[in-house]
Amino acid sequence: MNNYVMLKENEVLNDLLGYEKLKIIQRPDMFNFSLDSTLLGNFVTINKTVKKIVDLGTGNAPIPLFLSLRTKAKIIGVEIQEIAYDLAIRNIEINDLMHQIEIIYDDLKGIHKKIGHHTYDIVTCNPPYFKVTNDANVNKNDYLTIARHEIHATLEDVLKEASLLLKHGGYFSMVHRPDRLLDIFEIMRKYKIEPKRLRLVYPKPDRQCNAILIEGRKSRQGGLRILPPLYVYNKDNKYTDEIMKMFMLKKDRN
Repeated sequence: MNNYVMLKENEVLNDLLGYEKLKIIQRPDMFNFSLDSTLLGNFVTINKTVKKIVDLGTGNAPIPLFLSLRTKAKIIGVEIQEIAYDLAIRNIEINDLMHQIEIIYDDLKGIHKKIGHHTYDIVTCNPPYFKVTNDANVNKNDYLTIARHEIHATLEDVLKEASLLLKHGGYFSMVHRPDRLLDIFEIMRKYKIEPKRLRLVYPKPDRQCNAILIEGRKSRQGGLRILPPLYVYNKDNKYTDEIMKMFMLKKDRN
């Protein structure tokens, strides 16, 4: 790792949770990586045959960083916002991962024309969750708004591009919100990505589900498995053992 890091205004350098030696530059005034990125990085199916991965809408590259702990595969992150792209590039550099991770400053729509179609083993995405309606009062140039709302890319844009990037038998993994689940199933099948694994995420055992992890595969229909629920916090407001294990944190840091 590069021990000397030049930070710009409003930037901070953080440990990437409890992962030894991994660092991440963030902007507290902007959209930092979240629990969702961590969950997705742990959820996606990776085996020894995986050689090429794409992360769509990579932000400051937390998912490629997490994935680099699980695989030696080549990882490409695609990001359309210049500030996030700059952070992502520098995050790859400070962790000496330039040999494995490449960040591309571009729109995810049509990216298969530039990096190759039907050649990737895995596509991941932590997409904007909210639709933009005609009467929505949003700032379409604001970083946070773009990260959270479907301004530059809709759910359908993401799934269409994933289908064009994936080889037959490849996996698409995404984190999203439960109220979009029916949309996700419908659009996945439209683009020949068959839902295979679904996990519901709950803040606590007595709360409603507030996130979903879903994985599809370019394969024949059928075979959906619904995994055991994932709880983030115990009733005493401390992380569950499973979350602590994902974060690589010791219990005394809880």
